[in-house]
Amino acid sequence: MTLEIRVTKATPAPAQALARVVFEGEQEATGGASSEFLRLRRFQAKPGEAVVMPGEQSTLLILAGAGRKETLDAEKLRRVLAEIVRSAWDCESLLVDLAGVPLLPDPNEMIAAAAEGVLLASYSYGKHKTDPRPCRLGSVSFTLGDQGPLSEAEADAAIERASVVAQGVNLARDLVNDPAGDLYPQRFCELAAEVAQSVGLGVEVWDEVRIKEEGLGGLAGVGAGSARPPRLLKLTYEAPGTEGTPPLALVGKGITFDSGGLSLKPAGGMETMKTDMSGAAAILGALSAMARLGVRARVVGILALSENMPSGSATKPGDVLRARNGKTIEVLNTDAEGRLVLADALSLAAEQNPAAIVDLATLTGACVVALGRDIAGVFSNGEGIGSQLKAAAEAAGEKIWPLPLAPEYRSHIDSEVADMKNIGAPGQAGATAAALLLAEFVGEVPWAHLDIAGPARSHEERGYQHKGGSGFGVRTLVRLASSLDPAAL
Repeated sequence: MTLEIRVTKATPAPAQALARVVFEGEQEATGGASSEFLRLRRFQAKPGEAVVMPGEQSTLLILAGAGRKETLDAEKLRRVLAEIVRSAWDCESLLVDLAGVPLLPDPNEMIAAAAEGVLLASYSYGKHKTDPRPCRLGSVSFTLGDQGPLSEAEADAAIERASVVAQGVNLARDLVNDPAGDLYPQRFCELAAEVAQSVGLGVEVWDEVRIKEEGLGGLAGVGAGSARPPRLLKLTYEAPGTEGTPPLALVGKGITFDSGGLSLKPAGGMETMKTDMSGAAAILGALSAMARLGVRARVVGILALSENMPSGSATKPGDVLRARNGKTIEVLNTDAEGRLVLADALSLAAEQNPAAIVDLATLTGACVVALGRDIAGVFSNGEGIGSQLKAAAEAAGEKIWPLPLAPEYRSHIDSEVADMKNIGAPGQAGATAAALLLAEFVGEVPWAHLDIAGPARSHEERGYQHKGGSGFGVRTLVRLASSLDPAAL
């Protein structure tokens, strides 16, 4: 079902559900029976709280808590709208009264955030369910009353941008949620080609023969144990007038299933390993959105796609692989495979003479230990790219936090037989050790590495996230491509 979103200042048509945003300390302002109902329910208008009660003319009345009014921002508004959508899941139409919500500094951003909250929360993945229960909402109207300088054209443009970005996020979510039996390297490339054709991206695919011929020893080595061979996927987006300018290079880890290889994971550790291609999925989703929005940028996406499986032909602990740029890596743990495929992809990205490189990877459990499941770690070799990426993430509502690319820990990956080994010192700075290995393959190009092992998958129903793939990184990358300042790198 297509979900139509609009903004109205006129008296809107009746809807099956009416939602109001309530701030802390303003519960009494709801008036009449509803304020007494809230008192009995001990409703405090905290973020994430929502109550549902019968409204007038057979409508459903939803009151959603938003916390303190003075702390409202775009991300909190997204989450408030998400709670409203969850409460109106089985309704066909919804009216959201925003007349009492203070305008954010940019009203366009306010409307875009509200629309994103609706569109991201209404997502569901029911492909393999015999009785799926998708969101039934077909129309959502926002009423602002008399406030705000927003014109109808401005509101429509803000909603359209939000819709395109949300579709990019939901594309990534679908890919991450697909079972590994359905989505393997070749199939990922086929789906990417379909997306690319629909939005106007360039596509180039290297098969296992070309991968070896081009010296992608890391990618070939990781894929050696699988019956389904690896692929290298290159996607290009070039806005008119950007021809010949240094591109933004985006690199994605695309392990469509990670068993750990011969360093086999325990059974429980494999349950969510279809999600180990979340970085690649986010880049495809972001590029599709960039193309549809006409972002003025030149972007190259390089996705390293492989399964990591055990077999008689699999890479063994102690083997040495030679990456695209000629550097060698001793493989001591085949379950530290992401950095091996990224070594080749980053080397290729550096060859594009880019303005900057950003990679996304579900790379280390150590980053989850450090930052939890909601925040991605970011490592960078320069303040310019690091600060621009952080600003883009903040504007997009995605949380990242800088971690140290500490040169004194480079010795943790010293190898006796190769240029480096693929694991660091046991129990020490695991995310940093992985990032230091990746740094060996970007040369002098401004580079940032996003370790999204935590936020790439949601483990609970919360806000606009559902259990499963989150699409983390899509919104940040679209913002970064839209705002990147090469002179400040």
